[in-house]
Amino acid sequence: MSVLLSARESSKSFAHARLFDGLSLDLRAGEKVGLIGPNGAGKSTLLRILVGREPADGGEVIARRGVRVGYLAQDDTFAPGLTAKAAVLAGLADLPLEDYERETRAVIALDRVGFDDPDRPADVLSGGWRKRLALARELAREPDILLLDEPTNHLDLPGVVWLERLLRDAPFGYLVATHDRAFLRAVADDIVEVSRVYPGGVFRSDGGYDAFADKREAFLEAQERERAAVANQVRRESDWLGRKESAQRSKSRSRIGEAADRRAELAELNRRTADLGAAGIDFVGTGRQTKKLLTAAGITKSLGGKPLFAGLDLILSPGDVVGLLGANGSGKSTLLKVLAGEVEPDAGAVTRADGLRLEVFEQGRAALDLSVTLRRALSPNADVVTFRDRQLHVGGWAKQFLFRPEQLDVELSALSGGEQARVRVAQLMLKPADVLMLDEPTNDLDIPALEVLEDSLETFPGAVVIVSHDRDLLDRLCTAVIGLGGRGNAKPYGSVSQWLADYGRAAAPPQKANPERERGGASAAPKSKPKKLSYKEQQEFDGMEAAILAAETAVEAKQAAVEAASTAGHAAMTAACRELEDAQHAVERLYARWQELEAKRS
Repeated sequence: MSVLLSARESSKSFAHARLFDGLSLDLRAGEKVGLIGPNGAGKSTLLRILVGREPADGGEVIARRGVRVGYLAQDDTFAPGLTAKAAVLAGLADLPLEDYERETRAVIALDRVGFDDPDRPADVLSGGWRKRLALARELAREPDILLLDEPTNHLDLPGVVWLERLLRDAPFGYLVATHDRAFLRAVADDIVEVSRVYPGGVFRSDGGYDAFADKREAFLEAQERERAAVANQVRRESDWLGRKESAQRSKSRSRIGEAADRRAELAELNRRTADLGAAGIDFVGTGRQTKKLLTAAGITKSLGGKPLFAGLDLILSPGDVVGLLGANGSGKSTLLKVLAGEVEPDAGAVTRADGLRLEVFEQGRAALDLSVTLRRALSPNADVVTFRDRQLHVGGWAKQFLFRPEQLDVELSALSGGEQARVRVAQLMLKPADVLMLDEPTNDLDIPALEVLEDSLETFPGAVVIVSHDRDLLDRLCTAVIGLGGRGNAKPYGSVSQWLADYGRAAAPPQKANPERERGGASAAPKSKPKKLSYKEQQEFDGMEAAILAAETAVEAKQAAVEAASTAGHAAMTAACRELEDAQHAVERLYARWQELEAKRS
């Protein structure tokens, strides 16, 4: 494959802090590459440099002649007063196209991302639809390679799955920056990590995210062995240089120069190793032994006349981790607020154990005062914090969350989204809790911080209710999930994948097989049967409608069993959900087989 776009020995610094130095990267035609790295490593900056929107301090960017490079930024901006279609057309204004070509491209791109109303004003769109519109604007330009910066931001979980399918089927190559590990597994064949822990600031691996993780671990282990070996050499050379002057004179000048080189090499290896830190996230439980921490009985809530959930029951006990799933606007955050006592239900009741200590991580980190400094945000009244009955200086506490000493007097407004998220987590960690209510805590966290958050929540002794579109985290932690359909139909599921399958069927229900209708109805004149089906296949086809109806009846029975098992304990619930998932898969197989036979007949 030919190289379309390259960075050669690129370097970039901000405010005397080096992001990367000597970074080189090639992007070839058709390559599907994931870009990861810790917060502040320069992923977004690298994308802007590659697309020509920001200059590098050194090095060069080389694009093949005539290559079309698209760019989907984190923030989706459109000129005021534009409709969705006008926004896409504006993105084509600089291309040498006829008017009808622009119109055609705009219509196709909008349809491709799911717009059914191209005349809707862009400035009234939700965050998820603004993201789709920004993507349509880039697709209409027909790029050879597309650079995407956190494209899952503002998308709900079904929207993320939709984007995965779109990218996998895309005729162009792309470089996508994201922290979503499940998304990376779905869309990336190669992984590039930008980090100061690597020579040249970059590490690339083919074979997808899991293969990358193995190769990265092997590389870092080898680098640590190298660091230990160089450190031993430096100690030996230091011992030699410390001997009396006559012994030093007996050695060559080159030996002295080599010793200096080893010390410089060790300093560089020590610097890289120091950059490997991960945030020290560790939530504290109260040690309460109460079996039932929180009970919701028949809770119902509507907003603006729209039913969100109805008749929902839930029991939270120590060790429970409940994930809330649903499309944007389905009521996940509202349900979290009802459980937390911030919003009253329209019907039903939420009962909390006496003296229950409940802490909330708000979506968008709304509780943060961005005008205060990091020092005051972490320790409002003194330069000492108390954690697990130990007193720590605020500088040491900040260091656990990967903040540098010089950042202590920086206002929170100047920190990145990931850094602000770590501040909010640090605040919550100082408050022992029985129940944690977490609304999108994973937004803006890098992969090392996500993994530490998972470890902490896994060992948290209380109960957790979490809203997140990070499927890896949900799959690892959740003992139960509740899916919200947005029309009052909230119910439990056995897994994230089970909810996604059910949501997909509800969003685009397949047409039921109806052989009589396909043949013109019962009163229609009989038609000769096509000869492309064998005798057994024709018999199977004729009985398909009855088989599908029977399978769907079985699904309804299994759904009723799941609802009945919701108060029977985790084991019963898990078994019921597993049986429901098997029944749903049986329906899917029947529909697939019916479509296969139908295609063979035509």
